[in-house]
Amino acid sequence: MSLKAKLMREVHSEVSEKASSKVSIVGVGRVGMACAISILQQYLTDELALVDKVVDKLKGEALDLLHGSMFLKSHISADTDYLVTADSKVCIICAGVRQLEGEEKEKQMQRNIAVYKEIIPQLAKYSPSAVLLVVTHPVDIMTYVAWKVSGFPKHRVIGTGTNLDTARFRFLLGAKLKINPISIHAYIIGEQGDESVAIWSSANVAGINLEQLDEKLAKDQEIQIHKKVIASAHDVIHLKGYTSWAIGLSVTNIVGAILKNLRSVHLVSINAKDEHDIRADVFLSLPCVLGTTGVCGILRQPLQVGEAAKLKQNAESLLKTQRELQL
Repeated sequence: MSLKAKLMREVHSEVSEKASSKVSIVGVGRVGMACAISILQQYLTDELALVDKVVDKLKGEALDLLHGSMFLKSHISADTDYLVTADSKVCIICAGVRQLEGEEKEKQMQRNIAVYKEIIPQLAKYSPSAVLLVVTHPVDIMTYVAWKVSGFPKHRVIGTGTNLDTARFRFLLGAKLKINPISIHAYIIGEQGDESVAIWSSANVAGINLEQLDEKLAKDQEIQIHKKVIASAHDVIHLKGYTSWAIGLSVTNIVGAILKNLRSVHLVSINAKDEHDIRADVFLSLPCVLGTTGVCGILRQPLQVGEAAKLKQNAESLLKTQRELQL
């Protein structure tokens, strides 16, 4: 008699059931694992699957998490075979290549595209109804690549976009005003990175528009704080060598909205065609309502003339880059 049989009398044979809220993460580097631990600690998923091509790294990270199984509420699996991702509700893609010394960004981007051409078809094969969530930089371009390679409808391919930039914006405003960032409503849209667009015209605390309080002061603060937002990632990288925790929390914020069908608003990179006079399939960040099917809606955000012009410049720049890609 087996140890299990001595321990208990089985009254019903085990049945293999699909997880109802499975999440897969491709790439178990610092960002991928920050996403993993954040998702696990917030108990969002029944099953978390990890994929990476570096076998020892993958096994080590999975084993480290499994040793903490007693403290978690999710089944954890890991493999180099994408079959482990089957039936995922959300597939998070953190994989990417590092820029080589002296390498042009365009060449690095093209190498990332080659990586995506391997990853995306496998995810689409095993989880054809999943939402793809792109984290790899440059996130807007790579989200476009994921959309083109996967063949998924546009509402199920999104990037982390300016979700974290917006969080940084609110954090800095909160520090300035001595108010918790959760009570501040201010957004950064457009292309993620140095060319992002801070929407100061609608920034408010409890409905009190900050620009209307003092237009000149508000404009000065917008410039200063937006510069700090842009520099935030560089500051962290300079101090600790990389960013991880904040983007992990940002990803979890997005994943939670999808899995729980919260229909909450998030600044994610999506196909912006027909929004704000954008006429091409360009991916950039706009305030979106997220739910179980991915993007449920895109808010018709009022923009001032200058803000709209910057957003249009973002779209034109991204479109130029997209047209130069070798897909």
